[in-house]
Amino acid sequence: MYKFFLRPLLFCFDPEQVHHFTFSLIRFLNKIPGFSKLFQTIYEVKNPKLEREVFGLKFKNPVGLAAGFDKDAKLYQELSNYGFGFIEIGTLTPKPQDGNPKKRLFRLKEDQAIINRMGFNNGGVLEANERLKKNNGVLIGGNIGKNKNTPNEEATSDYVYCFEALFTQVDYFVVNVSSPNTPNLRALQDKEPLTQLLQTLQTLNEAKPKSKPILLKIAPDLTDEQLLDIIDIIKETKIAGVIATNTTLSREGLQSENKTEMGGLSGKPLTKRSTEVIRFLSEKSNQAFPIIGVGGIHSAEDALEKLNAGASLVQLYTGFIYEGPRLIKTINQRILKEL
Repeated sequence: MYKFFLRPLLFCFDPEQVHHFTFSLIRFLNKIPGFSKLFQTIYEVKNPKLEREVFGLKFKNPVGLAAGFDKDAKLYQELSNYGFGFIEIGTLTPKPQDGNPKKRLFRLKEDQAIINRMGFNNGGVLEANERLKKNNGVLIGGNIGKNKNTPNEEATSDYVYCFEALFTQVDYFVVNVSSPNTPNLRALQDKEPLTQLLQTLQTLNEAKPKSKPILLKIAPDLTDEQLLDIIDIIKETKIAGVIATNTTLSREGLQSENKTEMGGLSGKPLTKRSTEVIRFLSEKSNQAFPIIGVGGIHSAEDALEKLNAGASLVQLYTGFIYEGPRLIKTINQRILKEL
């Protein structure tokens, strides 16, 4: 129904407007008595064999929602009814910011992809923190970043602020230094500044009565040498793991009219490269840390490729938009079949 009726209708309109409309629709439907339970019945796959224990947390299944969809933690409870094992909110920044000028979100239908240059648009970490206080059992990841106007030399203070603000409300943290849509942000992936940033957060983390997993989200555009640096940094700072990967700046092989738009590319064109990064990190580190695989998962086969390449968990975003919520169920059913 989604792919043959609802998606063609939604794809007639501006992507960002559709995103807000979809949020309103999901919220409205879940307020109707019985509908939350109905969605759970349709989409959830409950089986102890799907459970995963990764970096000390228990996931009811290995399929999560990637950051960027529910930036402000407005819909995590409702989205969990579609069968996700975990929800990652954000990217959140210390201060609210509007993000980049519109139009900033583009569909590439022929390529089953999206280009976005949103620019960390969000209402600020404190607003999201208040919403998360109402969480009823959803495993939450908190994706954190820096404000656009914060210079890189002061970026650590932004990440520390978000870390402290969210600490009691999220189950794990993701340090986002890999978005291409905040000026100079990716420079923080260089070995020296990244080590300093992660070490600062990990030192704060270890001083807590009970620490929480900190993960690093990396770009797919890193070279093998840079990926080896990432392995060294994780070993040195002792953070919990990696999310591979964020969006790409590559436009190789694209067919769609919007392929020249600036921003990060997600979706099917990223499938191969993100899996390559996962496999490289897993093999070169001797599986020293968990990896969450994300990028171009549009089918159960795509998800299995990432899991077989070394990912412990996977996340959806663009595939969720193109394929609909049934994709989550399909992946979980296929994982069970392969066991």
